[in-house]
Amino acid sequence: MGHRKKSAPRRGSLAYLPRGRASRAIARIRHWPHVEEGPTLLAFAGYKAGMTHIFQVDDQEGSPNFGKEVMHSVTVLDAPPVTACALKAYTKNHTGLQTLTEAWTKDPPKDLNRNFIQPEKPNPENALVTMKDNLSKITEFRMVVATQPRLASGIPKKKPDLMEVKIDGGTTQEQLEYAEKLLGKTISVINVFKEGQLVDATSITKGKGFQGPVKRWGVKILPRKSRKTKRGVAVIGPWHPTRVLYTVPRPGQMGYHQRTEYNKRILKIGADGKEVTPKGGFVRYGLVRGTYILVQGSLPGPTKRLIRLRYPTRPPTDIPEAPPKITQISLESQQG
Repeated sequence: MGHRKKSAPRRGSLAYLPRGRASRAIARIRHWPHVEEGPTLLAFAGYKAGMTHIFQVDDQEGSPNFGKEVMHSVTVLDAPPVTACALKAYTKNHTGLQTLTEAWTKDPPKDLNRNFIQPEKPNPENALVTMKDNLSKITEFRMVVATQPRLASGIPKKKPDLMEVKIDGGTTQEQLEYAEKLLGKTISVINVFKEGQLVDATSITKGKGFQGPVKRWGVKILPRKSRKTKRGVAVIGPWHPTRVLYTVPRPGQMGYHQRTEYNKRILKIGADGKEVTPKGGFVRYGLVRGTYILVQGSLPGPTKRLIRLRYPTRPPTDIPEAPPKITQISLESQQG
């Protein structure tokens, strides 16, 4: 019998190349879904406090455990209200979206000066008149919202995180009226999402720095007597083509990438963080005091990172609309 050439599946996924660092710690939402109901903001944000576990009655019809009590891991997000700082109107041409105008609130949050120098006398009325006059040209409205990290007890910073959130649903006229009422006010998560709803979670993953191909791609460690290196790829390519292909596992940045996890379920939204904070607080975060979001499963990113929740872009049809019945939330100490 002749020698059979060794064959093995490739190591590591090529789905997210290049594995470069994210440009900033706040995730960028590049796609917004369309919703059928009236005008609404399509996203909210919260800071990751930690994880615990709950017991709930399984409400998924067809599940082997339907009607029985099951245990789930959950992520707790500290979600203080955000402030609607500005409204931006966009038109569209052959190059994409173009800003028509933006209306900044007259009384922006005090901490917004930490982001950039505020205009002395903003005039939102003039900008809103421009929007009303050009309503037929406007493609979409987006609200510029600022988080309030001072209200999230475990976040050691005061500078707000600024982000744009699209307004969708209803007609353009209804969207403008909805946005006009919100401008300058604080928005709570209960004004955007409801319990039992599915959301897409977008965040920047935990950074692991510069790593070799064994950790980064899962390649096999070479035998003990290998020449030059063991924790590397033995042959990175043939003589021809005379270059290293992008598919070859190489060392480089690992972690701190933007990732989106689809169809995470909001199990509970509460106003008192004591209901979910374990004894002694969350490790590396502390106590959750205000509004919180309980999301089923894990979410990308380390503790304290901002996680953006968006209306789902590809929701399944068989998820119950009502929130599940939670029988117990584990508050046992995470520090022994």
